[in-house]
Amino acid sequence: MNGYQALRRGCAWLDLAARGRIEARGRDRARFLHNVTSNDVKKMVPGDACYAFLLTPQGRIVADLQLLCLPDRFLIDTEPELAEKVRQHILKYKVADQVELVDITGETTAIGVEGPGAPELKPPQGDYIVAPFTVTGQPGYRIYTPAAARDEIARYLESAGAVAAAASEARTVRIENGKPRYGEDILETSLPQETEQMQAVSFTKGCYIGQEIVERIRARGHVHRHLVRLEIAASEPPAAGKQTIEGREVEVTSAVYSPELGRVVALGYARE
Repeated sequence: MNGYQALRRGCAWLDLAARGRIEARGRDRARFLHNVTSNDVKKMVPGDACYAFLLTPQGRIVADLQLLCLPDRFLIDTEPELAEKVRQHILKYKVADQVELVDITGETTAIGVEGPGAPELKPPQGDYIVAPFTVTGQPGYRIYTPAAARDEIARYLESAGAVAAAASEARTVRIENGKPRYGEDILETSLPQETEQMQAVSFTKGCYIGQEIVERIRARGHVHRHLVRLEIAASEPPAAGKQTIEGREVEVTSAVYSPELGRVVALGYARE
């Protein structure tokens, strides 16, 4: 069984060391993150996790985040190329808040355990952090650990039946599942409602950066384009950019050939 097959039908592990990891520390951490992100951080208790956006005052998406609440800090997990951008954007709004953002990417690592069989594979015992995040949209979880423990955990997972999956295999499954990635499918020009990822937005939390635009769009009832998943009867993925697919104009953001479906699967923005 290769990595793709394991992600689809069994259990795979993914090396996610390159992803950005930032800790938010200090007594004001929950209130501060609540005010600068799109989700309801104040209600989180240790063990809770959520997905959120950082927005500009104009409602455009600066970055997306996975947030994990721990007893004395928050762990912020984001795309590899976004770690410093996220840190600088958040700190831009710090005034007298008692909060510190510490990039721990270099001293830690992350390992994804994903696939239909992942929930049955128990994480190793030890001083590790486990969060319900996945790259592909398959069932699974993520293990955070000191960088030195990476090989030991990988051996444990493989001994329990997990198969190593490459980034390209994870990308294929991610697109098959219609799960967008920031920088590829979610862009700096995107509005939250366009992405169809509204689990990242709370409409009851009160004020935050970009809230006025998000609420205005909700009141209006729609945006002019939406991120959609498409299946195309072809063996070669179309190039990114504007394409006419089955009579529909779509701005393709990512596309792959799906071995599971025997056709191309793509993500892109379609106008209403």
